[in-house]
Amino acid sequence: MIEVRNLTKRYGNKLALSDVSFTVEDGEVLGLLGPNGAGKSTTMNIMTGNLSATGGSVSIGGHDILEEPIAAKKQLGYLPELPPLYPDMTVEEYLRFVYGLKRCRLPRAKHLEEVCEAAQIGDVRRRVIKNLSKGYRQRIGVAQALIGAPEVLILDEPTVGLDPRQMMEIRTLIRGLGKKHTVILSSHILSEVQAVCDRVVVINRGKLIADDTPEHLSRRLGGNHLRLVVEASEEEVRQSLNAIPGVKKVEIIPWSEEGCVCAEVESLEAADLRRAVSGCAAAKGWPLLELGAAEMSLENIFLQLTGEGEEK
Repeated sequence: MIEVRNLTKRYGNKLALSDVSFTVEDGEVLGLLGPNGAGKSTTMNIMTGNLSATGGSVSIGGHDILEEPIAAKKQLGYLPELPPLYPDMTVEEYLRFVYGLKRCRLPRAKHLEEVCEAAQIGDVRRRVIKNLSKGYRQRIGVAQALIGAPEVLILDEPTVGLDPRQMMEIRTLIRGLGKKHTVILSSHILSEVQAVCDRVVVINRGKLIADDTPEHLSRRLGGNHLRLVVEASEEEVRQSLNAIPGVKKVEIIPWSEEGCVCAEVESLEAADLRRAVSGCAAAKGWPLLELGAAEMSLENIFLQLTGEGEEK
């Protein structure tokens, strides 16, 4: 559905994007992840035709965004970081205005009814936009992106500035939209991407540094992390595990069961320390309740990929 090839963008001497390439399949929810200033919004602005690239190409459904902009943009619905709303209009007036701007040919009344239902804003259609909460204004932004029944939705930081409840509501909405649309979601909030997306593309300092599912990234990068739960004292566990040859770091993880200690063990290389760790537990007489590969969170994956978790 979407092909991004060798995308490069320069602002004078500053290289904002450097040779970024990835694809998005039909029906996929892709998370475009990176810290603020990484190049996410630049990538999205180029993908939507709002910004020209210095080099490379973007194809939407086989249509190049620069060479066939009208055909490509007909398949796109875009929600920028700041929703393009007219606060003095009612929701109904605004959606009719966007319908006209997009030259939509679908039956207006029925189509806008479907859009309001999908964005869950039917109960505020006759209210003035400026009187609505930020959560509702984000939903209206999603609704305008849905007008014209685009196959692809591009959402730039859709939960920025929302409170936790509103964030959960927008995430639930996005998951629902992913059942009928191809969705690209830009965010710097790691838990958001992990909760919503099928696949993650990580951009840092204008370069693509990872492209995989969160689960595969966790297994690939967490191959040298073990987690064990034993009945022992915290200090004894820490000292004994650190004494095992090949252990780089031991981190004690909070654990609810009284008298038990949970520890994550990182090896110097992607070596299998299971036998050494289980042997240590047996030698010390610790009841071993759990031993296996540690599942890395998206936060840890991101820090490892960008090197931001390393000591300086």
